[in-house]
Amino acid sequence: MNARSFFLTASVLLLASCRQDMHDPPRYRPLAASEFFGDGRASRPRIADTVARGGLRLDKRLYKGREGGALIDTIPMPVTRKMLERGRQRFDIYCSICHGQLGDGDGMVVQRGFRQPPSYHLDRLRRQPVGHYFDVITNGFGAMAGYASRVPVEDRWAIVAYVRALQLSQNATIDDVPAGDRSKLEGR
Repeated sequence: MNARSFFLTASVLLLASCRQDMHDPPRYRPLAASEFFGDGRASRPRIADTVARGGLRLDKRLYKGREGGALIDTIPMPVTRKMLERGRQRFDIYCSICHGQLGDGDGMVVQRGFRQPPSYHLDRLRRQPVGHYFDVITNGFGAMAGYASRVPVEDRWAIVAYVRALQLSQNATIDDVPAGDRSKLEGR
């Protein structure tokens, strides 16, 4: 190795070992001491009488599907046609791949070999309160992951309303049809 090669190699190694201050900027660790602030704390205290946006969730029925710790039996918002249509749209996006279009548990991923979820039309699931479905969508259950981070609260309730509509549609009897409309179904 000649002197010129040695000098170039040494220069490259020295320059590579130089460290810029921007590489490791000064910062405070949470709850550590600080000389910058007068109270000696790096973490700033919360401002009194303020609430973070979107953080106040007092309505446990809406945000948890529970009241007094028990699962609720009624959807905590008005169920409208628009809500059911939104629920169907969200169901088709997030749920039907496993649960199938009718909620039978025969979605496309099941046909490809994944574990089959139970049908929504089983008696035990038809008897479950709506809070159960909201809780499962929110937190997950068994092999199902929770969707709280992906599906907003209102859309979760829309999905629950649509699941109830699916259950009614697949288990309806002639007695469930209003008397004025029965003749249309019976072909009179």
